[in-house]
Amino acid sequence: MNKRDLLLEIGLEEMPARFIHGSIQQLEEKIRNWLDENGIEHGRLYPFSTPRRLAVLVKDVAEAQQDTEEEAKGPAKKIAQDENGNWSKAALGFSRSQGMSPDDIYFKEIKGVEYAHIKRFIKGEKTIDLLAQLQKLVEGMHFPNSMKWGSHQLRYIRPIRWLVALFGNEVIPFTVAGISAGTMTKGHRFLGKDISINHPEDYEKALKSQFVIANEETRKQKIAAQIADLEKENGWVVPAENDLLEEVTNLVEYPAAFYGKFDEKFLALPEEVLITSMKTHQRYFPVKDSTGNLLPYFVSVRNGDKSHIDTVAKGNEKVLRARLADAEFFFEEDQKLEIQDALKKLESIIYHKKIGTLAQKVNRVQKITQQLSSLLGLSEDEKQLADRAAEICKFDLVTNMVDEFPELQGVMGEKYALQKGENEEVAKAVNEHYKPRHAQDGIPESLTGAIVGVADKMDTIVTAFAVGLIPTGSHDPYALRRNATGVVNILKGMNWNISLEELLHCVIEITKEDVNIETEELAESLVQFFKLRIKHLLQEENIRYDIIEAVMGGELNGIPDIIGRAGTLDEHKDEGDFKETIESLARVMNIARKAEDDCEVNAALLENKEEKQLYQEYQKVLNIFKSENNPEGRFTALKNLSPMISAYFDHTMVMAEDGKIRKNRLAQMKRLSDLIGSFAIMNEIQVK
Repeated sequence: MNKRDLLLEIGLEEMPARFIHGSIQQLEEKIRNWLDENGIEHGRLYPFSTPRRLAVLVKDVAEAQQDTEEEAKGPAKKIAQDENGNWSKAALGFSRSQGMSPDDIYFKEIKGVEYAHIKRFIKGEKTIDLLAQLQKLVEGMHFPNSMKWGSHQLRYIRPIRWLVALFGNEVIPFTVAGISAGTMTKGHRFLGKDISINHPEDYEKALKSQFVIANEETRKQKIAAQIADLEKENGWVVPAENDLLEEVTNLVEYPAAFYGKFDEKFLALPEEVLITSMKTHQRYFPVKDSTGNLLPYFVSVRNGDKSHIDTVAKGNEKVLRARLADAEFFFEEDQKLEIQDALKKLESIIYHKKIGTLAQKVNRVQKITQQLSSLLGLSEDEKQLADRAAEICKFDLVTNMVDEFPELQGVMGEKYALQKGENEEVAKAVNEHYKPRHAQDGIPESLTGAIVGVADKMDTIVTAFAVGLIPTGSHDPYALRRNATGVVNILKGMNWNISLEELLHCVIEITKEDVNIETEELAESLVQFFKLRIKHLLQEENIRYDIIEAVMGGELNGIPDIIGRAGTLDEHKDEGDFKETIESLARVMNIARKAEDDCEVNAALLENKEEKQLYQEYQKVLNIFKSENNPEGRFTALKNLSPMISAYFDHTMVMAEDGKIRKNRLAQMKRLSDLIGSFAIMNEIQVK
């Protein structure tokens, strides 16, 4: 079968750099899926993207769909033919529905019954006749942010300005938002010109001739090589910043790296201020010496060639100088502000209209910190450090520097706290309590930072739930999922085996002072919310789904213990006696459902040897559970109990006719079931 290359390019106004990578991945996937779903053979797909285009080149696309043969099943033979072998109306209707005649019917036996079948040959359509469907594919793209333009109803990441759609040298006829597909594409906005792509395989080379490097990875490598050259020429170290490199790659079509400098006096500013000014606000790469000290230089990337690059550098230096001058002014002004005055200003800043001011939030965080410190059994000195850190954890939010550079909240708090003579642990906690700030971030390193971090996140979550700001779908403007995941990771990382349910109730009681809430309903919603976060954590650790359900079926206790119990069960699941152990433990839990909740075991009513022995062993295992923190030890105790449970059921009728005996035996099952359930709900575990 003959083959041709396929090219689709969507030309747009400049797209936000952060959305380009995901958008081209989506377009590539859509084209691959469309070809596969339509039975069109093809070779490799090559994605291309720049700020002004999304394009995919597909090699060796078949000129027609694959021919197929479909087999259709019809009525049973006894319905399809009468006793004389004549075709019935059902058989005639079946053949007609397939576009065939009764002569094409044959019979196949399925589970002892013969059914009428027809094989239908379907000739593949020409690919060029199908490719107009790319219109819907283009229109079906989804983006994090979309816009409308002109009178068009289509919403898109940016207005579409041109389309190239070629199958070999043949234009694929379709129109999107008033733009008809053709062969014309645009070169670099200033250095290039419009050109015609006559053959898909010429695409990348043709654009390069017009100062557009269409391959994202090629541009990235070119930028990295140019920066490496500047490092070598000047003896610098430009720290590897892959996120920044990717963003800059998607800001330009034809990169030219250059460097600029700034006044050395600005090096007196905190390094984080300089780096944030360069990286976040200007997309510059900071420059350091071989020992890691920041130098008064920066590296940037121009969208163009090297002509007049000195003038470009001077322009960028001017922009950075103005920003650093502002930062210097803000930094000096902030030195005049005392911490207590800053805390006073928090009283006039609304955190949320239904929740109150930032000062009220800080007050709640301080109270939660005190409760958490008591639950953890901290010393008086540790409690004082945590209390002070909670008291001042938000003071830097009213500083000029954080107002100008919101990314530096906490960072500036730590620096200003040290300048004002605060304890180093307290100052560090002002910064660390925001951690983890994102998915790749670690948890706080200090005890104080971890405690205040949990307190702050718990307050954010509980107050938001209390006023109905609950995440739905992908909508989570207050980052409650991230905060909850942060709490779980801190409790895990710090190995704090405190009851999360108990902590939630403490926070709810403190929250009630500022917000009207329904306590029990709120508590249940929060428990389920945190359980989902813990389940996600266990899934990431490749714990089997039924084991996750088993350990999450009870109360929401210590996170490290939940993880440990899940890990223990997962480790033992393939052992030979695992099935027998789980089945015996599950049998106890199943029959215990018939017991009364407040039942007590009367040892005097235990009749046979097996139930007496099981009761004695239950007492021993209960003591092990009270003293043993290691989940492995507790599971071993339950496993050793399994043979005695089997013996008990072999010799004991739980549902005895005597009411007192029956109630007592059910009570024994209930006590044992509660103990087993504190480890896992065993009847949730699937065993074969």
